[in-house]
Amino acid sequence: MYLFYSFFKSLVGKDVVVELKNDLSICGTLHSVDQYLNIKLTDISVTDPEKYPHMLSVKNCFIRGSVVRYVQLPADEVDTQLLQDAARKEALQQKQ
Repeated sequence: MYLFYSFFKSLVGKDVVVELKNDLSICGTLHSVDQYLNIKLTDISVTDPEKYPHMLSVKNCFIRGSVVRYVQLPADEVDTQLLQDAARKEALQQKQ
């Protein structure tokens, strides 16, 4: 879990799309993330404003980590090789 926390911390200031378990997708700038993977977004918009018109007036939001289904990241910001290596190292440490 710590791997994901440190990874998301490195993406602060980047634009992401957070898909929630209730199918709401929120686009915004990642402002902060904590050890529970709670996410704070700024300058948000929803991908389906017709379905969620009440979200049009919301500019910033806090998302509880337990309701997140996916986080879409900018492809050019993700070093997949580094992430895979870190995941392997963490998996080996947990086996010991």
